[in-house]
Amino acid sequence: MSRTVVGIDFGTLSGRAVVVSVADGKILASAEHTYPHGVIDRELAGQPLPPDWALQVPADYVEVLGKVVPEALEASGVETTDVVGLAVDFTSCTVFPTDEAYRPLCERPEFEKRPHAYVKLWKHHASQRQGKVVNEVLAELAPETLARYGGEVSADWQLAKALALFEEDREVWDAASHFVEAGDWIVQLLTGKMTASMSLAGYKGNFVDGSYPSAKVLDAMAPGFSRLLELVPHPVARPGERVGSLTAEAAALTGLPEGIAVAAANIDAHATVPAANACEPGQLTLIMGTSTCHMMTSESFGEVPGIGGIVPDGIVKGLWGYEAGQAGTGDIFGWFVDNCVPPSHVEAAAARGVGVHEYLTELAARQQAGEHGLLALDWHSGNRSILDDTELTGLMLGTTLTTTPEDQYRALLESTAFGTRVIIEAFREAGIEVNDLVVAGGLVKNPLLMQIYADVTNLPLAICPSVASGAHGSAIYAAVAAGEYADVREAAPAMAHREATPETVFAPIPENVAAYDDLYREYRRLHDHFGTGGNDVMHRLKARRREILVTKSAG
Repeated sequence: MSRTVVGIDFGTLSGRAVVVSVADGKILASAEHTYPHGVIDRELAGQPLPPDWALQVPADYVEVLGKVVPEALEASGVETTDVVGLAVDFTSCTVFPTDEAYRPLCERPEFEKRPHAYVKLWKHHASQRQGKVVNEVLAELAPETLARYGGEVSADWQLAKALALFEEDREVWDAASHFVEAGDWIVQLLTGKMTASMSLAGYKGNFVDGSYPSAKVLDAMAPGFSRLLELVPHPVARPGERVGSLTAEAAALTGLPEGIAVAAANIDAHATVPAANACEPGQLTLIMGTSTCHMMTSESFGEVPGIGGIVPDGIVKGLWGYEAGQAGTGDIFGWFVDNCVPPSHVEAAAARGVGVHEYLTELAARQQAGEHGLLALDWHSGNRSILDDTELTGLMLGTTLTTTPEDQYRALLESTAFGTRVIIEAFREAGIEVNDLVVAGGLVKNPLLMQIYADVTNLPLAICPSVASGAHGSAIYAAVAAGEYADVREAAPAMAHREATPETVFAPIPENVAAYDDLYREYRRLHDHFGTGGNDVMHRLKARRREILVTKSAG
């Protein structure tokens, strides 16, 4: 058997491992395990959580390692001695405090009922107040940092979450010896030493040009907060770099050989880029699932408003890595199907033997662009790029008494494509070329959605068919860390899976492009009106809702 590598993708609800051939990238086997505790967002230890909290239990991640790797290895039929490397990717920003030995503080009896001792997941949105402080201080004292993040740092990232811990539970803060990203923590568990990932630190930890924000800057956010510099990990390694070797304890847990190469951790979306063979400048990779991440590489730096991060060597060594995103995509479609579809459509779908999504797609595909007379804003989960505002909400304009569920469903599909076009235009205005789209993730199964994206953006679109693109991409980074390839740009063409077929390539349709150009101009007017201060009603309504919910939970 030829040499193989293992990639592990830690998602929001489960972890997946793949065993991959180094020579051609073939996935030999995969295994998945659901986190026993899932996402904790309603109550912890019998006590209700405030709105916008999203926690996890780090022991669930360890359980994944002990289950999916041995299962995938057994299913692959490879000899363990043929495995030469391992890499992981993780949702981010996903952070938590630990003690000196990297034991999570939530595992200590005195903190097991304290929410701030647990993992704060990427979708934990409860640090908005701290995020405002972070941005005000950075704007005054470190504007060069904000330039790398489109002018604003997300309240969902490391600084705001750490500041919330500092301000809201000083006892847990004082007990912490480390404040870590979950991906880095897993790599530490595997190698016995802590190494920060440039992917995680650069995009979510505001690690810019070799350093985190200074003690002066942090203390301006809150006196004493500069202790964070003692808690965050060092050194920082680039994607594909070998950061250590698998320890005997980790080998016993996973069934892998002791001493194999372990690569620096990666953000899950970033790992998809090599899996889609989209490492070269000009290729925009969309990872479309519950949300969408937009990944780009470039040889040049350009300031893009609302960008998730601009990091040298952040995705591919030797190139600037850009990350943008939409906070809701598949989540929006799922919300509509779960809450807004009448029983008649559900029954009709069942009679056809298809799911409701498939049925609505079939009906919507019969329409011409603009036929439904609707326009929607895709902000049901807020806006990540380019406005970076989690307080924005969804909107649908043009409904009448003749509006049908399929009309609304298609309008929501189109709204997310319009949101992507806003991001593409922001890249181009900053001098960053966007020449084609590569799409990965669960939503590639919807051909109407893929055609709409090609038409709205007027760009050729190819899909990455891998059902485990994050884990597959991690395996490619593992091969580089093991010395099988010089770098990721060399490894990706050999190990990625992207074949051009009529089912995987979508060309823009000229008449649809023209129709969507007109609709996009209307979308952009709504986008700017509600998103840039023309009317702040969305903020006011959401603030009122939050105030009522907090009062009810306290009562």
